[in-house]
Amino acid sequence: MIGRTASGDAPARLGPGDVLRVGAAGLRSRPMRVFLSALGIGIGIAAMIGVVGISTSSRAQLQATLDRLGTNLLTVGPGRDLFGGDAKLPEESVGMVARMPDVRSASATAKLEDTAVYRNDHIPEGESGGISVLASRLDLPRTVGLTMAAGTWLNAGTAKYPAVVLGSAAADRLGVSTPNVQVWLGSQWFTVVGVLEPNQLAPELDSAALVGWDAAASRLGFDGHPTTVYTRAREDAVAKVRDLLAATANPQAPNEVEVSRPSDALAAQQAGDRAFTGLLLGLGGVALLVGGVGVANTMVISVLERRAEIGLRRSLGATRGQIRLQFLAESQLLAVLGGVGGVAAGIVVTAVFATTQGWPTVVPVWAMAGGILATLVIGGVAGLYPALRAARLAPTEALAAP
Repeated sequence: MIGRTASGDAPARLGPGDVLRVGAAGLRSRPMRVFLSALGIGIGIAAMIGVVGISTSSRAQLQATLDRLGTNLLTVGPGRDLFGGDAKLPEESVGMVARMPDVRSASATAKLEDTAVYRNDHIPEGESGGISVLASRLDLPRTVGLTMAAGTWLNAGTAKYPAVVLGSAAADRLGVSTPNVQVWLGSQWFTVVGVLEPNQLAPELDSAALVGWDAAASRLGFDGHPTTVYTRAREDAVAKVRDLLAATANPQAPNEVEVSRPSDALAAQQAGDRAFTGLLLGLGGVALLVGGVGVANTMVISVLERRAEIGLRRSLGATRGQIRLQFLAESQLLAVLGGVGGVAAGIVVTAVFATTQGWPTVVPVWAMAGGILATLVIGGVAGLYPALRAARLAPTEALAAP
């Protein structure tokens, strides 16, 4: 931007460094106001970065879980019969499913409806804590992907005797953290031999007490009908196996069989999380807009307070364009200060939250770059009117201002 002074000399051209120095000088003269205005921008950017970072970290944790446990786990359960009653899976259903060509392994549990577990024999019957008792096959950990937090899983010996493995939530409710303690199960004492780690693909096992298939039949009146058949299919044949599972598990009444895929439930949960993330991003956008209004207000006040300075610069040869550029630079620097601080705060919030949840910390590069870009846009828009207003001031009018 080139203009001419009263003597006809061309004014000096402002280079990028000159623009930054002039803009920064205006900010240094009002540190508290600058801080508060930048804080508004920073809060909006931090909210947006934090929401995106936490959501992305959550998805990364989910993907890591699915990669570890696999998305090829299918479950088979009894549905309803033609009369609306509870159907039953055949006793042979586990073996028939396991013999399918594309099935790697199959196992099962069976819920023992009239059986409850308590910490001791003095607990009232109604205070079972919502813990279900399940008969379990020995190969359940291999099929579902269960891991032990303490102790061991059932084996060929303990599965015939009063031994029990507790899910993580069941152990917490019973106050059991180590094996070799006894619990009152089915009106008799059972010895805890292990405690499971939480399992996201089979969360129903977390709040369950699992006993051996043989022990359930001999001691707890189990009739041998499974209520859930867990099926691990080949990764490239999940859809094919899913289509055939009902007819395989119960050939006589496939319509009485329900087939599900646990990973689909996790995906649906993640979709709900994304919708919630969109809402939070909208709130972050509102905070960012409020911050932009604060920047505009700060710049307008700055123009009014510095009319004498503007008049002096104009009388010394500064052009209207240079005045506009000066105030736009101030606005951009103010917004960038808030944006950089907001990005840093958003990363810290994400890291702290992800660490407390045991998730990996993931903040997308596009989110950080988008945050800085958003502040540049906000700074330009918020500073445009004050810059134009400053440039329109005539030197004599500005110098005459009190």
